[in-house]
Amino acid sequence: MSARPIVAFSDGASKGNPGPGGWGVVIVTPDGLVIERGGYAAHTTNNRMELTGAIEALDEIREIPGQVAVYTDSTYVIKGISEWIWAWRRRGWKTAEGNDVSNRDLWEQLAGLVDARGKGAIVWHYVRGHVGTPGNERVDEIADTLARQGDVEFYRGSFDGYPLAVLELPADTDVPKRSSTPARGKAAAAYSYVSLVDGQFMRHSTWAECERRVKGRSGARFKKAKDAADETAIMREWRVDR
Repeated sequence: MSARPIVAFSDGASKGNPGPGGWGVVIVTPDGLVIERGGYAAHTTNNRMELTGAIEALDEIREIPGQVAVYTDSTYVIKGISEWIWAWRRRGWKTAEGNDVSNRDLWEQLAGLVDARGKGAIVWHYVRGHVGTPGNERVDEIADTLARQGDVEFYRGSFDGYPLAVLELPADTDVPKRSSTPARGKAAAAYSYVSLVDGQFMRHSTWAECERRVKGRSGARFKKAKDAADETAIMREWRVDR
């Protein structure tokens, strides 16, 4: 496990946008420690919570050396820190239209953490929301629950004891082109959702059904299949004999 980068998932949510919000983080260190964190804000926006999640993830690992792979479903965060921020700085934190950049305080915090880490030390990965990626589903659950002022039991401990296959990472993490980006909140339709619990494979027609089966089950695996061939490939990957 020591050859792996630090893996961090982050997410944010707000109810009303603006309204009450929450953020969530799951981190896996190279030596096998899993850290879950989250927080609440009484009046905020979705973008501020997305930024806060990324900030809190990087702040948590400030003293842990090594490469970092950050996974988020926010194109706003990825594009902002990777591309837009250079032009904002040149223009004195103004947009191309001459307006003040929104959330400048958080962008400066995030940029400071990125700069302190060193050039090339952080790689930003886009992950589609609600398609069964374990780490993304968990941070979404944390952020959403806290935004609703619910209770979250945070895990901090050994990777071996963590109930989710959080290092089951998506292969395609490029930010989608604008023309092919699904409407906000609408992921591409699934052919099926599949799960593997205690060696038993099951096919589900909805994500909610799949989530109910795997939630809280140690070592559970789950994925969204986009078509019949994809479902067969997942079964082969999981060595399911059907």
